[in-house]
Amino acid sequence: MKIRDLLWLFVANTTCATYPAYGGNDTLEEFKSDCAAIVPKLHIENATVYFSQFVAAGTNLSLPDRNVTCGVPYQVISTDTCRVALYVATSNRSGINMEAFLPANWTGRFLSTGNGGVGGCIGYDDMAYTASLGFATVCTNNGHNGSSGGAFYNNPEVVEDFAYRAMHTGVVVGKEISNTFYGEPHKKSYYLGCSTGGRQGFKEAQDFPEDFDGIVAGAPAFAFNNLSSWSGHFYKDGGNATAPTFVPTDYWPVIHQDILDQCDALDGYVDGIIEDPLLCNYDPSGLACGANGTAHCLTRPQIETVHKYFSPLYGLNGSLVYPRMQPGSEIQAAYIYYTGQPFPYTMDWYRYAIYNDLTWNPLTLNATDYANAANKNPFNIETWKGDLSAVKERGAKILHYHGQMDAIISSDNSPRYYEHVSKTMGLAPEQLDEFYRFFRISGTSHCAGGDGASVIGQNINSVESLDPNQNVLTAVVKWVEEGIAPESIIGTKWVNDTQSLGVDYQRAHCKWPKRNTFVGGNAKEIGAWKCV
Repeated sequence: MKIRDLLWLFVANTTCATYPAYGGNDTLEEFKSDCAAIVPKLHIENATVYFSQFVAAGTNLSLPDRNVTCGVPYQVISTDTCRVALYVATSNRSGINMEAFLPANWTGRFLSTGNGGVGGCIGYDDMAYTASLGFATVCTNNGHNGSSGGAFYNNPEVVEDFAYRAMHTGVVVGKEISNTFYGEPHKKSYYLGCSTGGRQGFKEAQDFPEDFDGIVAGAPAFAFNNLSSWSGHFYKDGGNATAPTFVPTDYWPVIHQDILDQCDALDGYVDGIIEDPLLCNYDPSGLACGANGTAHCLTRPQIETVHKYFSPLYGLNGSLVYPRMQPGSEIQAAYIYYTGQPFPYTMDWYRYAIYNDLTWNPLTLNATDYANAANKNPFNIETWKGDLSAVKERGAKILHYHGQMDAIISSDNSPRYYEHVSKTMGLAPEQLDEFYRFFRISGTSHCAGGDGASVIGQNINSVESLDPNQNVLTAVVKWVEEGIAPESIIGTKWVNDTQSLGVDYQRAHCKWPKRNTFVGGNAKEIGAWKCV
């Protein structure tokens, strides 16, 4: 069965829509007419509604006004949709651009998607994905346009939008748009986001728990200020390409193989995937020049650099800034952090939000800077509250996932937050299971992709099935609406990472604190692995 057929099967089995599956042109014409008429019906405070537009299923929607740094200026829309675009002022010098996709096959569900990096890019792909499933979907530009944070400079109002206000405002306004269009309130409200979007999901849970009934938060960028410091230390510690401490890009595949040689078998099977990086304590000393005959041997300064990369980052008085980079990510991190160039998000955050100093030099980053960023913590963007009592009390659910070969946000930080919640609330995992579950997705890069079974329904390009056992979004819907929580998430690996070539294998990813262990048989079969 094709993915589009699966999407329709999901909405057909759950719909409570004002506009059911079309029985003729009259219902389609009614939908189109209502879309054309919605603008004057919207009375949103401090808002300017730009337009409403009917978009037919199968349209490759042109997005000529999309910032060039945000991706391609088009998006395929797979279901008949009413598109609404507007601007909402959040102060006298800030505001958000946002859009709503209102599908004809509405299921009575509302959903907001999130953003990425320090940028302000509406996630049209996430909107198209979730609208195709019958969610009335919204997304904002997070308070500024484009993928950089330059708009933060000397404008704390824009920083406030980025920290929390754009997301919450978009949710409030989006629900009003949905209710006006469909003529009835939504039944359940959901969130789907990864990276900065994952942080936004947890920010909502921590500060606005009434906004969502179910949250899917991937690879969250929480501990945000400290993450920005950690992201910058790779350039500071490794130096530029001429520094004796720099490890060239073509050395990292050798280091990656050395890591696999030391740690791949820890899960009981050698397959190029580290199921549990927390068990891997990598020692690069075997690659030292003179220790072996490898062409890419490491000098003593280079070995020290590798040690620093795979060690926690500490600040003033020995305080933990951020966990280490987890082993297994280096094959991709070599092109992100280990390039001999400053990481742009660190530059943007320190220059424009922390110091408002365009001359700040990332090579001078030090423990005092770490402390300054953490202490300033603009609008509590750190997103590190451990008390999720309000989520628990209202019966909302959080599905948290993190790829174990994430080369941008260390996967070690997610269990650290989970344990922070556990300690803060005084709840053991079996008690947290009632409302908060965390899954480690082995062999998965930042949000998606990677060497392992990374396809779990987290975005439009990572859907094998809508079965809640294989899809994080439908899993949280089932948990919220039927009370059936996921015990594992089955991920899929496509042959050559190409869906049309079929499934190579699947693996059931474990709920924390369990880990996957090979127990025998064909390693490509789910039953060959056990969560222990």
